Amino acid sequence: MPLNLPDGVKIAVNIGADFDAHSVWMGTFAKTSPSYLSRGEFGAEVGVPRLLRLFDQFGITGTWCTPVHSMATFPEAFATILEAGQEIAAHGCFHESVPSLDQDTEVRLMEATIEGHLKHVGVRPRGYRSPAWDFTEHTLQLLESTGFEWDSSLMGRDFQPYHPRPVDVRWEEGSVLGTPSPLLEFPVSWFLDDFPVAEYIPGVNQGLGSSEVMFQRWKDHFDYAYAHESSPVLAITVHPQTIGRAHHMLGMERLLEHMASHEGVWFASLSQIYDTWSD
Repeated sequence: MPLNLPDGVKIAVNIGADFDAHSVWMGTFAKTSPSYLSRGEFGAEVGVPRLLRLFDQFGITGTWCTPVHSMATFPEAFATILEAGQEIAAHGCFHESVPSLDQDTEVRLMEATIEGHLKHVGVRPRGYRSPAWDFTEHTLQLLESTGFEWDSSLMGRDFQPYHPRPVDVRWEEGSVLGTPSPLLEFPVSWFLDDFPVAEYIPGVNQGLGSSEVMFQRWKDHFDYAYAHESSPVLAITVHPQTIGRAHHMLGMERLLEHMASHEGVWFASLSQIYDTWSD
């Protein structure tokens, strides 16, 4: 298999913490009222330290997909993530709605994102996660031309990394799949994301779902991949302002205890996992 996990490792688990803070409300939902922004502040001031403590408890190196806006707005919280040795991946400039961008704007914001990483992190990001978990027809080529190694925004697999292909969409005959990208895709899933279940947005997202059901679903994904897949990667997405709530922290701790109780579980950043890939 192209994914050559370290000796003794049966499954790689990535906890991707999307540190969106204010930006998800501003960039995705166009909401800037004090109530919405305070939810982002909770993520920075309460969720980040809680999640970092949990990561430290289980020896987890995660991938913190962080908009530049969060780095600049909450520098102290962001500094604690860096000090903890966590990976920082690109997640846009202000959690922009990527599919709605024209090409010039998308290029400009990607350049601003990379510049923001150089300023606040000190290095270029190796990986990218679209704030929208979606692309324009230009995004894949833009990621290639700007030197990204991996992406984690698409859903063409569940447990196996793959090389995404551009699609020439045709309506009255079969669509045409293009040449596989050199980028490696670590697939995501709305089933493995805390935001749709838990975040209540009136008229947009019902939220307030059962955390027990959510964590059981994540456990089922782990159990299936562990039992049936060869060298799988389980990529779970959490948000400090969401997972950082008390009842979710208890459920997350139980989930991590379950996974850690199995032999051969490697909690790793996506770049660490990428480094085991060979074609």
